[in-house]
Amino acid sequence: MAIRSIRKIGDSILEKKCKEIKEMTDKTRDLIQDMFETMYDANGVGLAAPQVGILKQLFVVDIGDGVRYVCINPKIEAVGEEEQCGEEGCLSVPGKEGIVTRPMKIEVKALDQNMQEYTLEASGFLARAFSHENDHLNGILYTEKVEGELEDVVYEELDEEEVI
Repeated sequence: MAIRSIRKIGDSILEKKCKEIKEMTDKTRDLIQDMFETMYDANGVGLAAPQVGILKQLFVVDIGDGVRYVCINPKIEAVGEEEQCGEEGCLSVPGKEGIVTRPMKIEVKALDQNMQEYTLEASGFLARAFSHENDHLNGILYTEKVEGELEDVVYEELDEEEVI
């Protein structure tokens, strides 16, 4: 597989809505593997297809809980009104972080790498990561949701789980 280039803020592809994936192909299987490799290489915990230049409804997440999540054509809804407020970063916005409010719990309906439908309830950091990556599929960067100003950050000082 291959490590792909991560698109950075200012690249117009990050502002576009993604298209549904209709069927699993060898090309899409390769993309999923490349996305995991690219994400790990960049010390991230999530990566969406538009971040590597592909306008498809697909993201991957690995927050270190022993599960590698693949979300194809996801639909995400908040569960309850409870919110969480915390720092977020993004592989497409290197060297910056900001405070973002997200739902504390979400329900995700998506397809996995075998195009099998699944439903997942996620809370806490996993809910934050899924919400962040799903925004990418709609052309939204976390910078649009930051409360206050973006701050400069040196990644070596962060815990790995803080960079989405």
